[in-house]
Amino acid sequence: MYIIPLIYQIASMNNHIFISRLQHSFQSIITKYNILRTAHYLDTNAIINDEKLSRFSIINLPDEEHEQNETVKKILNQSDLFDLSVGHVINCHFLRQDQTNHSITQNNDDLLAKNDLILFSIHHTCFDGASTSILIRDLFLAYQSNDSLPVDDNSLQYIDYSIHEHIMDMILSQGFWQLQLKGYNLTHQLPLPIDRQQSSTDQRSGLASTTQITFDDDTSASLVNCTSSYHLTLFQLGLSIFYVFLFKLTHGEGDLCITAINANRYRSELTNMIGMFVSTLPYRMQLNSHWSFDEVSHYVQEKCLSILEHSHYPLQHILDDNRLNQSSVSFLETKFDFISVSKDVNHLCLNGTNLE
Repeated sequence: MYIIPLIYQIASMNNHIFISRLQHSFQSIITKYNILRTAHYLDTNAIINDEKLSRFSIINLPDEEHEQNETVKKILNQSDLFDLSVGHVINCHFLRQDQTNHSITQNNDDLLAKNDLILFSIHHTCFDGASTSILIRDLFLAYQSNDSLPVDDNSLQYIDYSIHEHIMDMILSQGFWQLQLKGYNLTHQLPLPIDRQQSSTDQRSGLASTTQITFDDDTSASLVNCTSSYHLTLFQLGLSIFYVFLFKLTHGEGDLCITAINANRYRSELTNMIGMFVSTLPYRMQLNSHWSFDEVSHYVQEKCLSILEHSHYPLQHILDDNRLNQSSVSFLETKFDFISVSKDVNHLCLNGTNLE
């Protein structure tokens, strides 16, 4: 189960949040975006709207921070957190500190105060990273006005896009992807210096390890300046650097294919819509060992722009066209993603109360 959690802690000392008002704001968002209240019945393959929409919970937090983290983990690991068969794909949890420590909330169960938490849990089938800023923006507007969000029955919704995607002519995009992967051995393993081999079965342990590298301010500024000098986006620059890195790791292998995450909001009408647009797509680059970094970056840029026009073609169709199943495709094992986090997403202010 793929969950997108959004958690905010109240930072204001003297201001507070009204639970009932926030519930109303949250419900207003669900009413506005029907993808957040759509049920899918597998037995009839029919899509319906269900008014039994969301779930709220108020939970008292333990005093110790590590126990509070465990409480959040338990919430997110609940087997019944979602139920797609009735359109239950989003939750709002209010996690309150010991009320004896809050003079404001001690005698009022409708208030959240400093250090209390608000946790949103959303199923990934209806929500992607770009949807977060839209949700936060509308939550702010609804809470500030203390009124329901305006709903335009004629406005495009994610389900409209989904239907359009299923009936649109994909022949041109199919040809594009066949040409992109022509001659590439899709089962070829990149000779990366790894100390563990992939399991021969489809069973996965669920375990992972991560390494984090933090750039200092000078390096970060240099990267931004580099995008300006080379006329690149940060995604294109990062992808170019990653390919040069892979080229070195594989001792000069020039035909490299990995996957990258694409926002897939290729039309202006999709930029303000909550939904699951993001796609995972193969990015094949055929590098020349004599190229300068300038040549590599512009080649990567051109490739990215060409892929953008065909990002709506589903990965599953690409695999089916090549008679492949997901477990046998090597390019899915190496992935590049660039995540841009807006300040508006990390910091929220509701009627003068700051949340971080």
